[in-house]
Amino acid sequence: MEDSQIGTDEKVRRQPSRGMYVLPSLFTAGNMAAGYYAITQSIQGSVTDQSHFDRAALALGIAVLFDGLDGIIARLTHTTSDFGKELDSLADVITFGVAPSLLAYIWGFRMLPLMAHPEARQQIVHIGVFVCFIFLICGASRLARFNISINPQPRNPGRPGKKYFVGMPIPAGAGVISSVIHFQHGSPIDSPWIALVWLCLLLFTSFLMVSNWRFWSAKEITLGKRHPFQLVAVIAFVGALIVLYSEYMLIILAMAYLVSGVVARLAYSWGRERRHSAV
Repeated sequence: MEDSQIGTDEKVRRQPSRGMYVLPSLFTAGNMAAGYYAITQSIQGSVTDQSHFDRAALALGIAVLFDGLDGIIARLTHTTSDFGKELDSLADVITFGVAPSLLAYIWGFRMLPLMAHPEARQQIVHIGVFVCFIFLICGASRLARFNISINPQPRNPGRPGKKYFVGMPIPAGAGVISSVIHFQHGSPIDSPWIALVWLCLLLFTSFLMVSNWRFWSAKEITLGKRHPFQLVAVIAFVGALIVLYSEYMLIILAMAYLVSGVVARLAYSWGRERRHSAV
């Protein structure tokens, strides 16, 4: 009887306090604040003052960090809740859906200079509005599918025991947009041909978010492994490189993650064809 009472007391002591549940939500609020700041900076940006676009892109990068930290802290403190999940999804729609789609439109299409054929410029701008909305709706659909899925499996399964995202996460999609803009230091697109390339990149990123292709989730990386100090050193080293060479490191990381999903899909298709031909 006494032993069961002691066990019950230990469970009560281990249960986190109500105040601890606020901690992950604070990072979610920081995520949303960064997205709101990115929206205000995007609206203020112009050809003569390009720094607003660069600040908006950096704000989205900071939001990605906040988005990762709120989930990590919730798991470490055992304070995951339905409220936190819903708040995080709403924040992601604003920060990684509305903010980057608006930034992509203003930076990539609205700032196009006058051309010899004004009608052609107007058509590019109109198509740009539609494509940026496609990015937003695909990102929102990706979040909705993630919220209702139970143990989702990608169409091209990877190594057993590893966890994967089904489709590119919406923060990664926003990271592709912000990394390109930051790499250009906020300088808007001034060529209709580059604007068409921008259109294709936005469409492809939108497709990857709603696809069933696998993307690495990094959830198996924990500090409880055999070599936690080496992991901390690697993270610190990569973080220092990002701070010192942000315009290069961010676009390399964003594009490498995008390409990783494509390579994984192609490798799986190629391997399946080889197995069928062998049979």
